[in-house]
Amino acid sequence: MFRCLGSSIGFTPISVTDWKEAESTKNRKNWGTFYLTMAAAEVEAVMELLCHVAETDKIKAAVKHSTRGALYAGAAAFMGGLVGGPPGIAVGAAVGGLLGSWITRGQFEPLPKVIRAMTECDKEKLYDEISSLIGGLTWADAPQLISLVMRDQTLKESVTTALINFMKKEFKARIKYET
Repeated sequence: MFRCLGSSIGFTPISVTDWKEAESTKNRKNWGTFYLTMAAAEVEAVMELLCHVAETDKIKAAVKHSTRGALYAGAAAFMGGLVGGPPGIAVGAAVGGLLGSWITRGQFEPLPKVIRAMTECDKEKLYDEISSLIGGLTWADAPQLISLVMRDQTLKESVTTALINFMKKEFKARIKYET
């Protein structure tokens, strides 16, 4: 729904009347700044909700090093194939997989830290995913939104699932729950 604004995330405030008029416009090309404008406070409130949910469930993610582990496994399988043919591929993949998991173990970070470090563009994408779930709620600020979602267990689980799916899809993250 929203385009990535990159570094120009400082949104221009507009009136509710102007927003409703822009939303009702059929020709989206004429939306101009209205189409690209959304309340930065609303995005940040949703990010605070997601941080709270991830913190409550003690979710951790390995984002940066997931690719590195896969590269080790792939490189070892390739080298094994060069040296030992088809059986070497299997042995190389096994050794590379173990090496990759050993190198990337312990690289998990708390998901709230990962969310806060996301680019504004990624936050907008995540906001777009989550807003479809919480669209029916009326809230004024982050604490109120957090309270509304945390009281509804089904909604909380839906938000958690959407967050985890987003992290896996967009960042190829590995997720784990800390006990």
